[in-house]
Amino acid sequence: MSETYEASVRNIAEEPWQQFPDHFGGALSKALVHPETVGSRQIDYRISTYQPMAYVARHAHEVQEQVYHVLEGEGLMEIGDERRVVRRNDVIFLPPGVPHMIQNTGLGDLTFIVVTTPVKDE
Repeated sequence: MSETYEASVRNIAEEPWQQFPDHFGGALSKALVHPETVGSRQIDYRISTYQPMAYVARHAHEVQEQVYHVLEGEGLMEIGDERRVVRRNDVIFLPPGVPHMIQNTGLGDLTFIVVTTPVKDE
């Protein structure tokens, strides 16, 4: 974790794309506000772009809440036992304990913001 804990201003171009564990097929993210980038303790804020067929493995969080905000493209999101098409301007809220995954099932890139709090499951 970064030792600094202060206000910051960064440009999205400053953060490299990376493929986090359990993300597959070109599921890339930029960790814009994260312990390793700005020293955040309570929030993880990422922009993600998934190429067609890219996905994150189905998972659940013990204590974390998440919000997905789809900016471009469309894909399929599994929430519990339900499967939903998600597209531009959809906002998805996930409380702790709900199994979920997202996959790009569209023809172009699927781009979305993911906000998670707290940063890690306890």
